[in-house]
Amino acid sequence: MLPGWGRNGRAVQISRILGTRTAWTTMGDGEFFCPGCGGDRNYQRLTGRRRFTLLGVPVLPRGDTGPVVECAACGRHYGADVLDHPTTTRFSAMLRDAVHTVALAVLAAGGACSRTSLETAATAVRSAGFDDCTEDQLGALVEALAADTGRIFGEPCGAGLAIELHEALDPLAPHLAATGRESILLQGARIALADGLYTPAERDVLATVGAALTICADDVTRLLAAARTPS
Repeated sequence: MLPGWGRNGRAVQISRILGTRTAWTTMGDGEFFCPGCGGDRNYQRLTGRRRFTLLGVPVLPRGDTGPVVECAACGRHYGADVLDHPTTTRFSAMLRDAVHTVALAVLAAGGACSRTSLETAATAVRSAGFDDCTEDQLGALVEALAADTGRIFGEPCGAGLAIELHEALDPLAPHLAATGRESILLQGARIALADGLYTPAERDVLATVGAALTICADDVTRLLAAARTPS
C-alpha cells in the first residue's frame, strides 16, 4: 500500500479533491460584546454562500448560510442574537440611568426630601457612575420634575412614574443576575428608609421597581423587610 493511502489517508486525499467553500459578504459592522474575548470589540455582520469545490475550484452552489457575526479581534463567528447583549459601555450607561431613575422616584414618593435621604440617594447615584451628582442637584431635579408634571410629593406611583421606571429597568433586567436586580431594589429601599419607615407611597414605588426588575412580589416583600433590619 502506498504511503498516505490507508483509511485515514484516503479521507485526506478525498478532502483535498472535494470540499466546500463559503464566500462571505459583509452586511454591516459595529461594536459588540464578544463572548470569546470577554470585552467590547468591533464586528462584521456576514452572510455567506456555500459551494462545493473540486480541486479547490467552486463548482456547484450548496445554499446560503448566516447571517453570522464575526469578531474583528478573535475572528470567531457567533449567531446574530449575540448583538442583543449590550456592550460594556452601554451596560454601564443603562445601569447608571436605572439607579438614577429609581433614586428620583423614591425621593419623589417620600415627600419633602430630607437631607439624609438626599445623601443616601446621591451616594447610590455616584456609585453607579454619575460621579458629580450632589444632594442639591437631586433635590432640585425632584422639585423640577414635580413642577413640570404636576406630580404631588408623597403620592402613590402613578402611571407616568411607572412608565419611567419600566423604561429604565425593563431593558436592563434580562442582563442582570438575581443579585444585581436585588441590589438595585435594595438601593431604593435604603433611600426610602434613610429618614424613617417606608411610607405607603414609597412601598408602592419600590413594588413597581421590583416588578420592572422581574423580582416576584414575595421576594420584594422579603427584601424590603430585610432592608429594615440593621446588618
